[in-house]
Amino acid sequence: MADRFEVRIAGYGGQGSILMSVILGEAAVLRAGKNAVQTQSYGPESRGGASKAEVVIGEGEIDYPKVTSPDVFVAMSQEAYDTYIDDVKPEGIVIVDTFYVKDFVKGNNVHPLPLTETAEKKTGKTIVANMVALGALSYFIRDIVPMDAIKETMLKKVPDGTQEMNRKAFEEGYKLVAER
Repeated sequence: MADRFEVRIAGYGGQGSILMSVILGEAAVLRAGKNAVQTQSYGPESRGGASKAEVVIGEGEIDYPKVTSPDVFVAMSQEAYDTYIDDVKPEGIVIVDTFYVKDFVKGNNVHPLPLTETAEKKTGKTIVANMVALGALSYFIRDIVPMDAIKETMLKKVPDGTQEMNRKAFEEGYKLVAER
């Protein structure tokens, strides 16, 4: 791992980008022994407005808490994709939710995934599309923060009574990438 690994998750408010970033940051620190900083920003209308969450992970001290050039970018909406795609490192990984992101540049590191559709099909609830996305993300960063660490943290952070649905969504997201 480089001294600094940057993840940006963006979409509409209410899609769970912030929860994803909190889970990732906590898993990095408490279960993987890394340093991490999580930041977030969202429009005044939290549901439906623009939402961005970021996590910086490092082995050593993190001297700047903001993401400047993501190693991984998860785009949960077209607006998020359009706004942040140019910041991604040339070799960076881009995950797009094909339900909301229709216009994107294809490439080796671009992974169009049916995140929202998978949530609906596998759990009956689109609200867990963020956990499908987190599962997919965990595949790509498994050498930095192990998938099990992220899954364990997620199960502790989601509301009581929703653990099984969120676990299923997370695992389905991981499989979307791992079984290609």
